[in-house]
Amino acid sequence: MILSLDTTSEFGSVALVSSNGIVEEILLHSPEGFGHILYGHIARLLERNEIALEQIDCFAATSGPGSFTGVRVGLAAVKGLAEATAKPVVAVSNLQALAFHGREHLRAAVIDARRGQVYGGLYDAALNPVAPEVVTPFPVWLATLPSGGIEFVSVDFTPFQAALSGTRFASVPVVVAPRALAGAVGLIAVQQLARGQASDPAAIDANYVRRTDAELFWKDR
Repeated sequence: MILSLDTTSEFGSVALVSSNGIVEEILLHSPEGFGHILYGHIARLLERNEIALEQIDCFAATSGPGSFTGVRVGLAAVKGLAEATAKPVVAVSNLQALAFHGREHLRAAVIDARRGQVYGGLYDAALNPVAPEVVTPFPVWLATLPSGGIEFVSVDFTPFQAALSGTRFASVPVVVAPRALAGAVGLIAVQQLARGQASDPAAIDANYVRRTDAELFWKDR
């Protein structure tokens, strides 16, 4: 049994996942963050499904990219729960969780990174990364992508659709992924746990892709 969560944007989610699939997944919306509501939702999710915390075999969370504070909240939660129960942790990229919802051989997962940029990652059907995840302007990322057997996967592709006009990607299919990613995160974690790829809580880290504002400011001084 996996307890998985995503807190990397204002739309978060929590899920219980087993080797047979998603037991229950709930979508959360909290523009002010999840630190003050997350544990209550976890407790109620476990209670509804009559699962004790000690029965969880592994904890999983999205590791980014996304809101820096949101990433830290989610990872801190699973690290704390895993340490308290002596269980392992799996950290999953948001982009990989998006790619989980794709259908083509190559899945170009994209998230709006603001500041005129996107977070982009290219995965194959087995969810293996084909190219490193990047943060870059959308047209620049497009130029690096292959054109055959590919699709775009995003929660909201609307901001990027116009940029495809007149390019070799104009007819490439787009998959709209659900806002709730915790179920996909849990299913990916089930596979990683089975392969012995779950980690000690202290070993997992955030996947910011882009440096924090504080790091950028210090660099520019």
